[in-house]
Amino acid sequence: MDTKELQKLIAIWFEEDIRDGDHTSLSCIPETEMGCQQLIVKEEGIIAGIEVAKQIIAYFDPECRMEQLIEDGTHVKPGDIAFRVYGKELSLLQIERTMLNVMQRMSGVATTAHKYQSLIEGTGCHVLDTRKTTPGLRYLEKEAVLIGGGMNHRIGLFDMILLKDNHVDFSGGIKNAIIKANEYIKANNKEGMKIEIEVRNLNELQQVLEVGNVDRIMLDNFTPELTKEAVKIINGRFETESSGGITFATLRQYGECGVDYISVGALTHSVNGLDMSFKAC
Repeated sequence: MDTKELQKLIAIWFEEDIRDGDHTSLSCIPETEMGCQQLIVKEEGIIAGIEVAKQIIAYFDPECRMEQLIEDGTHVKPGDIAFRVYGKELSLLQIERTMLNVMQRMSGVATTAHKYQSLIEGTGCHVLDTRKTTPGLRYLEKEAVLIGGGMNHRIGLFDMILLKDNHVDFSGGIKNAIIKANEYIKANNKEGMKIEIEVRNLNELQQVLEVGNVDRIMLDNFTPELTKEAVKIINGRFETESSGGITFATLRQYGECGVDYISVGALTHSVNGLDMSFKAC
């Protein structure tokens, strides 16, 4: 994530948490006291957010020093120490919650992405995230998906054309939607922008194949049996993606159908943070 953009977020986070001062710490900790705190992992998983933590610490107090012991993407277990931070005790106490919130969230996403991608290992299929992210944290959550071994779908509405059911219906059908999308790309000098289209059944799939001019076909809410049939019909002419209602229990079935990607909203929309704490050394 761009450093300037991240710093804007960090400023918002500290304003949310501290405002005119951490009055608890200010009331009982001398300003000159120096100390050390360490990040202790309390749950098994994939750690993520250490690089972001560095920027949070540097933004709040550039005089703090981090001693990093492990890297983002490391498989961790309870008791592992990710890093130690040395500096003013007041700074360490005020950094603590903001840093933990980000790291716990990112590590939870990375751990979930790792679990899902591991489940389809050997199929040649890749797990994708979606836009079902926490407002304001999309870039961090999508970075965490990558750290965990998953892949990113589009970042937002600006970097890919994804013609979903409502776009198709409002456009007057699949043919019109595809034609208009290609005309838009040409008229607005967006060459290189990919087009994906969602289909709800084999009839819509056949319409897409007749028109062409897309990069990827999303098979929405298809059963595994229908997915296999659709992949056979497409026969490698376009990238394929399964989506809609796919759970951890059914993921492997879809991966074995031959699709290139499976998009899973659960990578980001319903993740539990990885438990960790920031304690005095």
